[in-house]
Amino acid sequence: MQIQLPDKVHHIINTLEEAGYEAYAVGGCVRDSILGRKPDDWDITTSAKPEEIKRLFPKTVDTGIKHGTVTVLLGGEGFEVTTYRVDGVYEDGRHPSEVTFTASLKEDLKRRDFTINAMAYNARTGLVDLYGGLADMENRVIRCVGIAGERFDEDALRMLRAVRFSAQLSFRIEEATGEAVKALAPNLQKISAERIQVELVKLVTSPNPDYLRTAYELGITAQILPEFDLCMETPQRHKHHCYDVGEHILHSMIEVGPDKVLRLGMLFHDIGKPQTLTIDPDGTTHNKRHPFEGEKITRKVMRRLKFDNDTTDKVTKLVLYHDYDIAPTEAGVRRAINRMGEDIFAMIFTVRRADIAAQSDYMREEKLAKVAYIEKLYSEILARKDAVTLKDLAISGNDLIAEGMPPGRQIGETLSALLERVLDDPSLNTREILLKLYKEV
Repeated sequence: MQIQLPDKVHHIINTLEEAGYEAYAVGGCVRDSILGRKPDDWDITTSAKPEEIKRLFPKTVDTGIKHGTVTVLLGGEGFEVTTYRVDGVYEDGRHPSEVTFTASLKEDLKRRDFTINAMAYNARTGLVDLYGGLADMENRVIRCVGIAGERFDEDALRMLRAVRFSAQLSFRIEEATGEAVKALAPNLQKISAERIQVELVKLVTSPNPDYLRTAYELGITAQILPEFDLCMETPQRHKHHCYDVGEHILHSMIEVGPDKVLRLGMLFHDIGKPQTLTIDPDGTTHNKRHPFEGEKITRKVMRRLKFDNDTTDKVTKLVLYHDYDIAPTEAGVRRAINRMGEDIFAMIFTVRRADIAAQSDYMREEKLAKVAYIEKLYSEILARKDAVTLKDLAISGNDLIAEGMPPGRQIGETLSALLERVLDDPSLNTREILLKLYKEV
């Protein structure tokens, strides 16, 4: 098997080999190249020690010198070059207590997580596949190198990574690997929220966000997202629905593109339903005011998982407004834009269509027609550049001060009252008219 290495990677490997060392491209870049995917980055493993690597290249950075990693800089681009190593005991389930450099590529590959990530390549030797990675790729299987329990004891995050790779590649998780996850999932409590968040985002933005179901079945979400487990166990017996809450969420995630905010919005849009569940005598379920409860839960979860403020604010707003009743009139749409904010309102149509697609067929055409009509009104409002926020008004606080109004709260209240008039009738948004109207509000 031949892999086309980038020129800079080829140069690094050649330089190390000419100096008498072994060197290979390794890990995800090899896996992705075989799959016909463009690698995000190229990692190189070598028998050379860090100080020997640094002697061979004029520009390097000690990015992980303790663990044998040196970043070689070529033309402004960085490539991680790591010495073959054997990891010591993983006392905390996250990091080895020490690493020992080795001259054996086999020992280095043996410590890696999955067989598909334990292959190495260079032009001289070709593919080095000591643990069956190529066969597992052909069979579309995620399998640990060696004994799965040992790999997960070393780093518990590998359990979530197994599901993430499964979702990204549409591979299944090998049975023994899955059983080890079930047994050791509680060890995920040792992993930092930041590392959990990175893997969760990669999973939900993958081609198969519904593989979060696998994380549930293996006991992973019970440790990192117990709020989702409640949804998987909450029924929806209602004419508008054909799935329980959790399955509805999973199906809705498939219906939006791989955008982080949209996928997280769908993941959390009904997260408040378990807490708002009521059941009629005939068994019909309801979840009144679930968006309000969902917003609170979503903010709490996203803070726990250390999401940035911007992503948290956008996702929580999508949760809050995903079911908001937008009046199908121009004034109703302008008011909804004002309430939600323009960036959120622009995403609501995608969210609504995904939500409807994951419901029953009951009134589906009518629901979609309403969404389409509101979207048409929105396009017309955008084309006319109707005022929808205070900054769109034809006057500002300075104009009111110039008219003799003293600075203070009254200015903001007056502008808000004027905007209320303009939201109903955009033709009022001229300087002349507003300066006449402000005395009436």
